Amino acid sequence: MQDKVVVIVGATGGIGSALTRKLAPTGVKLVLAARDAVRLTTLAADLPGKVLTVPTDITDPQQVNTLIEKTVAEFGQIDILVNAAGAGILKPYNSLEPADLDKMLDINLKGSFYTTQAAAQEMQKRKSGHICNVVGILGKHSMGMAAAYSASKFGVVGFSKCMAEELKRFGIKFTLFYFGGVDSPFWDNVSLKVDRKKMLSAETAANAIFFALSAEPQAVPMEINIQPDSHLFF
Repeated sequence: MQDKVVVIVGATGGIGSALTRKLAPTGVKLVLAARDAVRLTTLAADLPGKVLTVPTDITDPQQVNTLIEKTVAEFGQIDILVNAAGAGILKPYNSLEPADLDKMLDINLKGSFYTTQAAAQEMQKRKSGHICNVVGILGKHSMGMAAAYSASKFGVVGFSKCMAEELKRFGIKFTLFYFGGVDSPFWDNVSLKVDRKKMLSAETAANAIFFALSAEPQAVPMEINIQPDSHLFF
């Protein structure tokens, strides 16, 4: 991992911040992206080594392009992209407003697409790269109250697999992560009653991503599915 350039989108979230702290001591060059500039600065201040922070709203393609441009200007390349940003709206299908669907598609689907597309174009030039999209289990299995959310996450799986086919000849790997409920700030604004004590920890999710990133070059961990034992999907 030494000297690899790693862009983490959603760096201030539960999984993103846990992964950031795990990667920092390994000697990687970190680029942290999230909407809140103050939280980004606070996170970066606690990390060793050189860290670039780029406040980014991933629903805006121009801001995403700026993130990639600043990364390349600072470090010369992008080796790894981790898409850990996301938002959740869980409510009955007939209570969903058009604005709810727009939010899920804009953040979870379009935001992930824009960042993946922009990073892949840069990686393709060097014929090397690894893109990690944190999908969540509701991008693989359905659940009541999650129509808009699952629609956005199933879309991430679809475009990721299509892009993986297009880009494999350029040495670009994709890994999709299907985590069950992760105890993180994601749940702070979700009205659905959940027992967060039974969820996976953000550190468990970060460890899984770290494992995928640390795999030997010829290995492609295509999908990683980790569920809490109280909520298993097969």
